[in-house]
Amino acid sequence: MIGYLRGRLARKQPPTLLVDVNGVGYEVEAPMSTIFGLPEIGADVQLHTHFVVRQDQQTLYGFATEAERSLFREVIKVSGVGAKMGLTILSGISVEGFASCVQAEDKAALTRLPGIGRKTAERLIVEMRDRLSGETAVSLTGVSLAPSAAEAPRAEAFHALVSLGYKPVEANRMLDRVKSAEGSTEDILRQVLRSAAT
Repeated sequence: MIGYLRGRLARKQPPTLLVDVNGVGYEVEAPMSTIFGLPEIGADVQLHTHFVVRQDQQTLYGFATEAERSLFREVIKVSGVGAKMGLTILSGISVEGFASCVQAEDKAALTRLPGIGRKTAERLIVEMRDRLSGETAVSLTGVSLAPSAAEAPRAEAFHALVSLGYKPVEANRMLDRVKSAEGSTEDILRQVLRSAAT
């Protein structure tokens, strides 16, 4: 596994980069978000990488940040989303923007990305929702999105409301109405549901 590359940027022909590492040129596929932030040819660069080996090819993907690589690794696990579409997603939306779209179930924003239709957007939302919140969260913004010990009951209450059929946006709104809610998950849920009934 190649975790990162540090070397001289020898060529930039989007979406392909050539990075010279001590005399060895590595061809790297990168999203436009990474390419736009690169320095001029000849400057030193460091890229977080993801190496894919298939029967007929080996491809190295490079990312400016750990968050971009983490998101790429998660989206290519989604049914029907390959590495090419993963690069498209990262080229068209920021990591934080993608997370917001998933949490808000904003299919319209995702379908504006090239090559992503309604069904793919729905799959991304359904399959990525759990990975962007709760204990199974991936670190996408440089800090873990998993709740702290103090936030855990609220996060669990959020998931309980969603499992009861409330939309994520609606569940967050209900929780915001009782911001003073403290205690266990059950206590918070009791207050939220009591508030919703009044």
